[in-house]
Amino acid sequence: MKDYKLIFAVLTVAIVWGTTFLAIRIAVETIPAWFVAGIRQFMASLIMLVVLLSRKEFKWIGWNNLKYQIIFSILMLVIANGMTTVAEETVSSSLASLISATSPILVFLGSVAVGLQKFSFRALIGVLLCFSGILFIFWDGLKDLINPEYRMGMIFLFCAISGWASGTIFTKKLNIQSGNISLNLFYQFLFAGVLQIIFAFLFSENYNMGNWSLKSISAMIYLAVFGSVAAFFAFHYSLTKLSPVKVSILAYINTIIAIFLGWLILDEEISFKFIIAAILIICGVFIINYKPGIIKKQKD
Repeated sequence: MKDYKLIFAVLTVAIVWGTTFLAIRIAVETIPAWFVAGIRQFMASLIMLVVLLSRKEFKWIGWNNLKYQIIFSILMLVIANGMTTVAEETVSSSLASLISATSPILVFLGSVAVGLQKFSFRALIGVLLCFSGILFIFWDGLKDLINPEYRMGMIFLFCAISGWASGTIFTKKLNIQSGNISLNLFYQFLFAGVLQIIFAFLFSENYNMGNWSLKSISAMIYLAVFGSVAAFFAFHYSLTKLSPVKVSILAYINTIIAIFLGWLILDEEISFKFIIAAILIICGVFIINYKPGIIKKQKD
């Protein structure tokens, strides 16, 4: 793998998105979730606008391309990112990251459905391992499902990973990532930011900004600069070089980082069953996607 830009992009996605689960959990401590998601994406759009204007690259992309950017924005930013943020109001960052780690399974199954990937016996074993990991999660926290807020958080998480998987597949299938990545991201961030801020005013019961802590605001700014601008740019660049399944396996690296940070900084409890679940899910994802030279540059 001699493409150093690709190496940097892959590492950025793996490491930065591993820290975003922690940052989201800190941000939603005092800021309503839809405000965190909306302001994060709107701030990211302003950053991309400054970059585009400085490069003299800002322009109208046309209605047809805008349609694709809106599709991606809804799936990846509004549904996947937004609903993960809402879920973390009631679900720990460690559990959110572990559930999110199952997204490569949906990416794989979706890729099979649209002809981007072939099913195999090895894939079946991987799917069963991941499913076993999910069973361990609910076995460990079955009593928590009695809590309606926790239950809704889990529903939001599963909606989020479905949106992420669909966005990853459509990005490659429809070639959404082609062209000027910065320009595409501006329109994606702007659409998601405005829509989520509208959601914030509609669905947030209490949004007294005077109660927002400096720690939560700092976490939200981190999410905008690194979690959105840097990581999404790297993600788009990676998809121009690698298949969606190869990019999606970064989810298990995100998970390891997120679980460790949740335990280290937020004192989140990590039970033995939780560790078993993480091992099963990570192994399942690895078995499905591993091939010799899996990070080798894709030849289209």
